Amino acid sequence: MNWDSRIYVMMIFLSIHLGLLVFSFIFKKYIKRFSLTMPKAPKTSKAKKIQKKVADRKKNPLFVKEAKNFRIGNDVQPKRDLSRYVRWPRYILLHRQKKILLQRIKVPAAIHQFSKTLDKNQSSKVYALLKKYAPETKTEKKQRLVKAAESKAQNQKTDSKKVTVLKFGLNHVTTLVETKKAKLVLIAYDVDPIELVVWLPQLCRRQEVPFAFVKNKARLGALVHQKTATCVALTDVRKEDQAEFDNLARDLRQHYNENHELLRTIGGGQVGIKSRHQQEAIKKAFELEELKKTSQ
Repeated sequence: MNWDSRIYVMMIFLSIHLGLLVFSFIFKKYIKRFSLTMPKAPKTSKAKKIQKKVADRKKNPLFVKEAKNFRIGNDVQPKRDLSRYVRWPRYILLHRQKKILLQRIKVPAAIHQFSKTLDKNQSSKVYALLKKYAPETKTEKKQRLVKAAESKAQNQKTDSKKVTVLKFGLNHVTTLVETKKAKLVLIAYDVDPIELVVWLPQLCRRQEVPFAFVKNKARLGALVHQKTATCVALTDVRKEDQAEFDNLARDLRQHYNENHELLRTIGGGQVGIKSRHQQEAIKKAFELEELKKTSQ
């Protein structure tokens, strides 16, 4: 190889080296312009203050922060709503299934009327009045009999005046209604089986005795010192309660005795959420089909 060719090769290498140096300089200078990363927002004075506070805060060795581990055999799991996974007792299942069935199947009007109970204000008024006529307890009766025996032994006159109290017991109340001695009858809405009292509202209508459906048989039982009571009746009221009783009786007659819609409205017939969605989809499709026909 002669000198000319060697000089030519050296010139080529030098030009390539210079080109690489120039390219690296340009690339380093303008790399930030072509960067794909988003530019960071400038730190405000508030952010700087917060950072300074965090840095200045001293860590307390007594309270060490430890992340919880909820894997098997570690920290206690947090509380969750597990009602869908609970094996409920049979009586609860039956109660819920019965409630759904009464919503689905068509309920006759004679049974459906029991669901039309008094509202909170009316029931509180009725219970407040009937509480005044609650029958005496066993201890009160014992004290009264002992007092009567003592007065009789001393040849004193005993007060034998009849006290007006609430009457309870299905047979007793039925007799009072039939003889028109009852002035007000309250019937529990949750009697089971319902056939025990299903005829009583119609008997009250026939005998023109004001009646009402109330919640519930346990609350009625508490009025007469029993666990439960299917119905209670009031035969008489004192003079001081006569005006209040007349107003209540008038309201109950309008709401129950003279309300013929109670014997016409059928209950139930409510479909589930899935069936409702299916019916809505079918109705929507039918409406679209009708629109297409009319547009043609």
